[in-house]
Amino acid sequence: MDNRFDWQSYLTTAYGSFPEAKRKPVIGLTGNYGELACKLNEGYYKSIWRAGGVPVIIPPIADTDVLINTLEHIDGLLLTGGADFNPLYAGEEPSPSLGGINAERDLPELLITQLAYNRQIPMLGICRGIQTLAMALGGKVQQDISDVAQIRHSQDAERSEPTHSVTIEPASTLFNIYNREKLFVNSFHHQAVSDSGERFRVTARSADGIVEAIESREYKSILGVQWHPECMSAEDGSPIFSWLVRQAADYRRTCDLHQRILTLDTHCDTPMFFPQGVDFGSRDPRILVDLHKMSEGHQDATIMVCYLPQPQQDETFSSKVDFDVNGPTEYADLIFDKIEAIVEQNKQYLSIARTPADLYANKQQGRKSIMLGIENGLALDGHLDRLQHFAQRGIVYMTLCHNGDNDICDSARGNHTHNGISAFGKQVVREMNRLGILVDLSHAGEKSFYDALEMSSQPIVCSHSSCHALCDHPRNLTDDQMRALAAKGGVMQITMYNGFLVKDGEATVLDALRHLDHAIEVMGIDYVGIGTDFDGDGGVRGMANSSELLNFTRLLLARGYSEQDIEKIWGGNFLRVMTQVQSVRE
Repeated sequence: MDNRFDWQSYLTTAYGSFPEAKRKPVIGLTGNYGELACKLNEGYYKSIWRAGGVPVIIPPIADTDVLINTLEHIDGLLLTGGADFNPLYAGEEPSPSLGGINAERDLPELLITQLAYNRQIPMLGICRGIQTLAMALGGKVQQDISDVAQIRHSQDAERSEPTHSVTIEPASTLFNIYNREKLFVNSFHHQAVSDSGERFRVTARSADGIVEAIESREYKSILGVQWHPECMSAEDGSPIFSWLVRQAADYRRTCDLHQRILTLDTHCDTPMFFPQGVDFGSRDPRILVDLHKMSEGHQDATIMVCYLPQPQQDETFSSKVDFDVNGPTEYADLIFDKIEAIVEQNKQYLSIARTPADLYANKQQGRKSIMLGIENGLALDGHLDRLQHFAQRGIVYMTLCHNGDNDICDSARGNHTHNGISAFGKQVVREMNRLGILVDLSHAGEKSFYDALEMSSQPIVCSHSSCHALCDHPRNLTDDQMRALAAKGGVMQITMYNGFLVKDGEATVLDALRHLDHAIEVMGIDYVGIGTDFDGDGGVRGMANSSELLNFTRLLLARGYSEQDIEKIWGGNFLRVMTQVQSVRE
């Protein structure tokens, strides 16, 4: 028999060693549709295969179960070329020059693109695919470019033949892929991206200014090109597919890491949105933390705080909040009641956790966790015994103050009322130590910080703070404070609040990483973590909500942090302190 047709020999080769195949990134490719068939040019899937990926064709089906289950099993997404989009999806009427649309593809591809974006899945869009990225993620597509184009963008040459040039932005992903500013490409389109939207930036244009490439502005692995690299020479075509496969491998590595470690965000203010009737079980656009976003970002737990605004002179507490309550203690109880109601409504997927052991048990059982905290010791309303009450409710920490001095201590934004911690505050700190409640000094003035550090018999925490050396803000910790905190075994959690990361302008996830790097340089890897302040005005480009925790971890890996380092950053250090502080309860 001709060896070519001895298929059993191929099977024998597959089973000749273990495992049968090396794990490779799985890339989903959106299938074209025509003549009652899902089909795809061989250039797409062979390019992925040659780049070291496993190509899987995704049929155009706008069914949520199909789309979600597909995304659960792929590591990257390739949005392929094809016919025009129906402009009604962009709220536009068709122009006379609109080409043929493909109604079978439009809705499934818009949906899968948004869903993949929410999951941080790497994406590459080609020709129609770059337009899919724009249509799905906030940009705009020009239905026909003939009235603005000055070169021919749809030519009759062989698809492998370069027909015009594009100029690439030097500081871009595309430049890093090709290491050159000019690339000669093929071109077969009459539409193009006219507005990249806020999530993308233009990184390549043709000689007449037409957009030829866009990439994520949010430090995500998303790239779109207007030409067809799958038809080009290996030198000009394959690098971009190799990029996608590498990003997909990094994505899978990140997801696998999140499976092995516990991810805890030590500060979110989602209850501030309870008066708006938010739905934690839906992907609610009004909040940055909900079950969907936590699941997309592979986040296991958050410490959800009851924030109590500090009344100023001649103000009452009741006038500062949206619920009709008699005072701060009643308000805190109301917030905790509402959190517990949310957990009860979603008990199949969500639990209250009070100890590190609870967190790990919930993760093992496939549930997310909410821990309870208080932001502003005003919740005690001057009564020390109410700490016992809140301990029984399950709070894990209390932030001693907020923006303004209270009866416990001076705030970083206060008037030095007590010159640090008050006499009542000393009792509060000692009682928190006795009850196993973490003392949180985010928002505290510098004198209050050192007073608490000295008088506390347990390590203290700063649940959402950043570095004064990088951003001169009274809420941030100086290097001396950070060293003193570490020396007493405490932890500092870097926050995603714009004004605590940069003095002027817009902060991004890269600024948060700079603060984390600095804190580790000053304190050591065992004394840092993340407290985002989501829904309390926290959230920056690249780390904007709970779905983007995965993106943050991917960037940590890219900076060379080890799995052990990342486990400590994502809650391990904080839980070490919590375990020590709570040990007094035993």
